This record gives sequence, structure tokens and C-alpha cells, in this order.
Amino acid sequence: MLKGKKILLGITGSIAAYKSAFLVRLLVKAGAEVKVIMTPSSTDFVSRLTLSTLSKNKVFIDLFDEDSWANHVMLGRWADVMLIAPLSCNTLSKMANGQCDNLLLAVYLSATCPVIVAPAMDEDMWHHQSTKLNIEKLLDFGNKIIPVDKGELASGIVGDGRMSEPETIVKFTEDILNVSKSLSGKKVMVSAGPTYEPIDPVRFIGNHSSGKMGLAIAEELYTRGADVTLIMGPSSINLPENGIRSVRVNTAEEMYTVCTKQFDKSDIGVMAAAVADYTPVRAAADKIKKNSGELVIELRKTKDILKSLGENKSSKQVLVGFALETNNEREYALGKLKDKNADMIVMNSLNDKGAGFGTDTNKITIFDKSGKEFNYELMSKKEAAKNIVDIIIQLYYA
Repeated sequence: MLKGKKILLGITGSIAAYKSAFLVRLLVKAGAEVKVIMTPSSTDFVSRLTLSTLSKNKVFIDLFDEDSWANHVMLGRWADVMLIAPLSCNTLSKMANGQCDNLLLAVYLSATCPVIVAPAMDEDMWHHQSTKLNIEKLLDFGNKIIPVDKGELASGIVGDGRMSEPETIVKFTEDILNVSKSLSGKKVMVSAGPTYEPIDPVRFIGNHSSGKMGLAIAEELYTRGADVTLIMGPSSINLPENGIRSVRVNTAEEMYTVCTKQFDKSDIGVMAAAVADYTPVRAAADKIKKNSGELVIELRKTKDILKSLGENKSSKQVLVGFALETNNEREYALGKLKDKNADMIVMNSLNDKGAGFGTDTNKITIFDKSGKEFNYELMSKKEAAKNIVDIIIQLYYA
């Protein structure tokens, strides 16, 4: 799948640079043409001769090499993809802040192709707030991030920050290069998971939503090239560190505030979250104690997020809602499509075995505003996400 692809591999000063030799070998074996750029500090970890031998190309280190000049602009335009692996904490910081003190950074700032980075650093560095902010900046620039692994690090501790294995990096690069990027440059908001409405400091009203369906949709949209922001309720599932921005919320009010703000700057909104319809009028300040009497909790309606977005969306935006029902499924889903001014409703039923909350599978029916209906059999949520995104793309470009 990489045959004939031109890959510009940047190597920075990290102990994980030793893996770059294996990475070059795998890329070349897959049929790619590989050119390597090294930062000066990376040469302490892997030799220029090794990489030039494996890549069958000259390795670039300096802007000026004897009497020749490394044309960073042409290098940046030559490649189908620029891959930086490993990406050290130092180079990450420089990329995030536009510094340009070596050839690799000059090429990065000149690159017109997709840029993929595979970070590698010690756990405390990876979790430092400045690193998180720098990663956010790279995502804002449109770069793709390969998630770090957890394992033994150079310091001897076991934790997050280990560079992904070469095989994983090759697969990630293949996916970026070979999947249709029909949503490239489009901003998409996805909501997922439940909301928890507090009764007192230890109790809440909630539901069984895991957030798996919303996460699968977010990942599929990201694979198609979209700039994705995932707004996740209080779910226990781990969120990816692959370039999808994530915002954690707890209550329906928090979900409403974040979604309305985010949708204003989005091309597409996918409201997959199971937001509570009611919330306690008052949450007790202290834990409610059991007594001999009955406990009555007064509830009020929460704000209708999908309806609010539907009332304010522009003709250029696409809004997708979800309808999980237990009876009269089709009737309620079509009513929701019309009442909320959505462009598309994804319906599923708790009566279908293997569908609904907490499962890894789903059985869906999609209705769009033009009257079309798409029925699917039981499938994995990842496969369901692909079908959902296919219809979203059709609607967006209709």
C-alpha cells in the first residue's frame, strides 16, 4: 500500500532513534521511496551511514553541506508525507512555536504534504502541561499524532511515552495515505457518552451509555481527514491520543454549553451522546440520609441540545442526531428528524439483541431529510461508524 509513495523521514535526538533503522527498512520493503533528515543530536543515537544504506538515498543533516545547499523547500514539496519518528520533546516544542534552527525544522515549515509525528519521551515529560499544550498546537496545525505506547522507558521506569513500534507507524502512515480524505479540512464535532445529573455529592441520575459508538464515529471521521473534536460524557473508556481533540463533560448543562460553542465553528455536528432529558431542580449539598419516609426528587427538563443546534444551524452545516428507542422506533425517529431540524437520524432499538448501550455491536437504520432510508444488519460499531460517515459525506456534498 506504500508502493511508489515518497516518504520524508525526520529523526530527532531521542534514544528511540535506534528504531528508525527498522522503520526505514520496513518502509523501503513496502515499496516506498524514503529520504531521511536527521537533527544533529540524533546522530549520537543512529549513524548517517546506516540510514543512507537502508534508504538507498543520501541522508540530510545540515542546511549547508560543504559547497552544496539542501533545498528545504523542494524537500518539503517532494514528499507525499513527512513522518517524524521519533519526535523528541525538544523538537516538539520547536515545531509548536515555529522555531527554525536546523534543516528538519526548515523542511517541516516548508512542507505542503501531511505531517505525521511519533512522539518519544519519558513519562513525566509526556504528561507535563507544556507538552500537552504543544501537542494541541500541532493538532491545530493539522499534524497527525501517532499515540505513544506504555512500556519500559530509557529512564528505567515503566510508563507512557514510549514511541510506537515501527510496524504500528507504517500501518498508521498507510492509513493516512490510502484512505479517501473526503473530509480533509472540515471541522467536525461529535458528542458521546452519558451525562450524570447530580442528586447529592455521591448520587446521580444517569444511563448506561459507554460512549463506544460516538468514539467509533469520531475515529472514522478523523480517518477520513476531518478535524475532529470529541465531547465525551463521564465514560470509563480511554480516549485516543491520535489527533482527535477531546473535551470531558459531566452534566447535560455542561454538554449543552460546550456543544453550542463548538458547533458554531463546525461544518458537521454528530450528536451521539445520551444526554439526560431531566435533571434534579436542586442537588443536595450533603449526602442524603436514608430515613423512614419516601424521598421525592423534583426534576426539570434539560436543554434540548439537538433542537437548539437545529434551530441555529446554517444551510452549509450538517447536523446528525441519534434515536435509541424501545417502541414505535421508526415513528419516533422520523419525528425527531423533523422536530429537531436535523439532516439525518441514526436509529437503533433496545429490542434488537446486540444493539444499544455497552455493546461492541450495533444494528442501525439511518433516515435522512430527503426521505431516504438505509437499513443495516447487526455489525461492529466500527463498521457501523463507517456506514454512518459514508452517509454524512453524501449529505455534506449533496
